[in-house]
Formats: sequence, C-alpha cells, structure tokens
Amino acid sequence: MKKRILSVILTLGMTLGLLCGCGQNGGSQTDQTETQTAQEQNYEPVVYDYEQGLNVIDDNYRNYYEIFVYSFYDSDGDGIGDFNGVIDKLDYIQDMGFNGIWLMPVLQSPTYHKYDVEDYYKTDESYGTNEDFEKLIEECHKRGIRVVMDFEMNHTSSQHEWFRQACEYLKTLPDGQQPDAAQCPYVDYYHFSNKKENNSYYQVAGTNWYYEGSFWSEMPDLNFANENVKKEFEDIAAFWIGKGVDGFRLDAIMHLEENKTSFNTEIMNWYYEYCKSLNPDFYMVSEVWADEMTIADYYQSGTPSMFNFDAGNTDGALIKTAQGGMKADSLVNRMIKYQTDFSAKNPDYIDAPFLTNHDMTRVSNVLQDDEDEMKLAAGLLMTMSGSPFVYYGEEIGMASSGQKDENKRLPMIWSDTDKTGMTDGPKDADPDITSEFSGVEEQEKDPLSLLNYYKRAIRIRNENPEIARGQISKIDELCGDTQAAITKTYQDSTIGIVYNTSDEAASITIGDSALKDMQIRGYLTVDGSVITLEDGALEMPARSICILK
Repeated sequence: MKKRILSVILTLGMTLGLLCGCGQNGGSQTDQTETQTAQEQNYEPVVYDYEQGLNVIDDNYRNYYEIFVYSFYDSDGDGIGDFNGVIDKLDYIQDMGFNGIWLMPVLQSPTYHKYDVEDYYKTDESYGTNEDFEKLIEECHKRGIRVVMDFEMNHTSSQHEWFRQACEYLKTLPDGQQPDAAQCPYVDYYHFSNKKENNSYYQVAGTNWYYEGSFWSEMPDLNFANENVKKEFEDIAAFWIGKGVDGFRLDAIMHLEENKTSFNTEIMNWYYEYCKSLNPDFYMVSEVWADEMTIADYYQSGTPSMFNFDAGNTDGALIKTAQGGMKADSLVNRMIKYQTDFSAKNPDYIDAPFLTNHDMTRVSNVLQDDEDEMKLAAGLLMTMSGSPFVYYGEEIGMASSGQKDENKRLPMIWSDTDKTGMTDGPKDADPDITSEFSGVEEQEKDPLSLLNYYKRAIRIRNENPEIARGQISKIDELCGDTQAAITKTYQDSTIGIVYNTSDEAASITIGDSALKDMQIRGYLTVDGSVITLEDGALEMPARSICILK
C-alpha cells in the first residue's frame, strides 16, 4: 500500500475535532480502539465523529458482494476456491457491511467459469457437494446475508443430457426426415435447423442438422417456446429455492430470443412469478447488457432488478464522473432519468448499479491505479439508489489485464505475506499480473486504505435507508460541473447528499436550498480530511461526499 502522509491541515482538523467533540460519538470507546490500532501500525489516526446507529431493513434492498468461488478462498488446499472457503470468509463479508452475496455459477460444468451447465441439480464437485452448498446458505442466513445464485437459462452445456440425447436422435434420422418430439422430446428443447441460419449456428457432428449457440458452440441455446422446457425450469427453481436460495441472477436473459423483448420479458415474468409463489421474498436480478432505454423496456417484465449498465461498466457514468469525464450535474441528471424511466415501466423496481463485474476490466486498471478516483467511484456507487453490487477484490483495488476473461477473475488477495487459502486462479490466466495495492490483511490495518473507504461507505448506506430507497430530487442551484446536491425522501424522512467531484476543495453555500436546516450526518473523504458546516457554508475537500439530515 502506498505510504500516506497526512497534511498539516488534516492534523489541525483532527485536533480541532478532538477539542470540539463535534458529532454524536466523539471520544467513544470505538474511536479510542481504532486510534490505538492505527498507532500500533504506525498509521496516523483518522477522526470521524459521525457514526450513526445501523438501520438495516430486512427487504430486497441489499448491498451485494459478487463472488467467483473458483478464485475466492481455498479451504482444502487443492488450489480451487470452494463453498467452505466462502463460509470461512463470511465474517469478513459481514464486517464489510454486505448483506447479500451473488455467487457466480456453481452448478456442475465442464469449464472453469461454469456458465455452461451440465447438471442443474448438482453443484460442481470442485466447489463441494449440494450439502456443502446448503451449509453455506445456512451460515449466510445466520448472519442476515441472502444468497443470489447465478442462473443460466439461455443455454446449457453441450454435455448436458438433454442436448446429448437430442443430437444422438438426430444422427438416426434419414436425410430429409423431420425430427419427431414424440420420439425424442429433447429435440424441441433447443433451436435445431436443417440449414445454417446464421453464424451463431453450428453443425451437429455426423448430421446435416445445425443448432443455435449465441455465445459458443459448446453452449447450445434453449427453446423457451417449448412448454416442457419451462416445466423443467420450474422444477429446477423449486429444487434450489427448497434448498434455501434467496434469488437468481439471470444470465444473458435478453438473448432467449434475439431482438424479441416482448417474448423475453414474458418469460422473465412467468419465471419470477413462479419463484415468488414458492418464496414471496424471492429476488431476481437480470443481465440486460444494453443501453438505458432497453434496460427500461425490460422492467416491463415486472421483475425487480436489472443491472444498470449505463451507470456501471468501464465507460459508465460512475467511473466517468470519478475520473472527471462527466460533470457532477450530468451524473445527477442520469440518476433522475433512471428513476423516471425505470419506475414508469415497474413502479417497484430496485436499481442494480455496479462499477465493473467479471466480464470487464477492473476499476484499478480503468482509473490507472489512481486511489483517490477509485475511492470516489466507490462513494458514488454507494450513494446510488437500489442494491449496489461490488465485484470481489474491488474493495482492495485488485488488477486485471487485457480482455481475456481469465485475467479478470484472478485469485483474491487476502494477505501480502500469508498465502493461506490463496487459490491458483484460472489456469489460462496470464502469469504475473500484479496489483498496486495490498491485500485484505494489510488494508484492514490502514485507516485510509481503499478497503476502509468501502467499509465506511457501506456503513453510511446501512445507517441511512433513504440512500437506497429514497425518491430523488435535484437541488438545481447547487449543481454544476464538479459539484451537485440532491435530496432523497423515504417514507417521512429526507436526507441530503452533496458531491464535490473536483480534485480541489470546494466551499458550497447551502443558502435557502432544501438543505438549509440540515446538519452533517456522515461523509466520505479520500484522505481522511474533515468536512465542516458552519454559517451555511459546507467545506468539502477534494473528491468528497457529504450526507446531511
């Protein structure tokens, strides 16, 4: 971790804070313990006097942590992460403030990434047994953490028994004879054709038949116009919901039928309603990797969440704002647009913002290891409405390399020195991809680390349910190129959020705005500097965020 030296201004600010005891919890036992720990590690203590009581509502608004089990934590020394390894790290996840986990694919599969399912009723043996998975769910629930399971409906593995039997049947047909589902029902489970319809069609070996595989020849696409396929997936849902799974992340859902939004949203609605009939609190978040208006159209499905690829992604609004490529005012306008467009299609929508995920270059690479920009991006994410998703390792600034998927799914760095539980990662990942930042063990000791910034940002979110659930109103007079202000109102409570996205300090005069009677409730600064409010002037350090109430 880069060495930090606090400025004289910060030192004076901390001293004044100690003398004045401003805020609710000045001089608490928690502060003294943190100060002692920081001093033991030769770190300067950071004064923060605005920690509030937690106010976590038990609903489907959650803070989610995305885990690639393969690379996360290895409990048995075989180099591959596993369910017991995730159990070993649940206290860490809970301590960070996450109360939801999205597990990337865990079902039996012939590949490392497991997006091609071979058996929908069995977890991959490299991760553990179904019983191990049930134990993980049980341990999560003990900690108030819900589990969302990555779910592949668009396609199966070419090794799936359905596909294998269909192909074997097609091999028995004389030239010119059409398949008969009465003889082999699985022939209607996929999109077979006696001609190559387009470049997404592949030939069935030993026949004149072709099948659709939108992503890869070994991922044949399923046919959801077939009622038997739908019944299969009802049975699969019932099996895993019965095991305690709290939700599904639907992979590649807009590709069920290419360019047929109405068909796809009807399937999504059917499946969501069926799952809710088994568990009224069931949650579903879907991958619709498209522009904002297309995402809005998919909210017509009545399902709660779509990943917000307009806000997230390497060129999305959050990262652009953090690196200075988008005005603060423009970001707020995007927030309002999401609220307007998504709610018009589904009033009960829950936005699913993120920075990057397993398919993207990591934030540290996009922002060229600029820690201040990385912190601001995290702060922007954690003040978005809905349920934010954080990709494992994002909180410690892990690196990736190039466009190769394996390089985006590297082993989680738990310590710079202690390699206990360290996985080998994907075997085809390029060697020697190094991170500029230290592992979890080292960053936990540094009060100004990226990890501890994330931790405070999530804490603030868990203190203020208005952040996730509140109706946004823009304060026009306080918005400009590098500063912006909004209010969020949930039930009968309103908070204010003020952003300074500049690399310079700013004095923001609240005046007679909607914030005029509010006081500081919490803040995020990249270097530990203090935000103050005096005589209507909010003094905000560079790249800072302030919560008021």
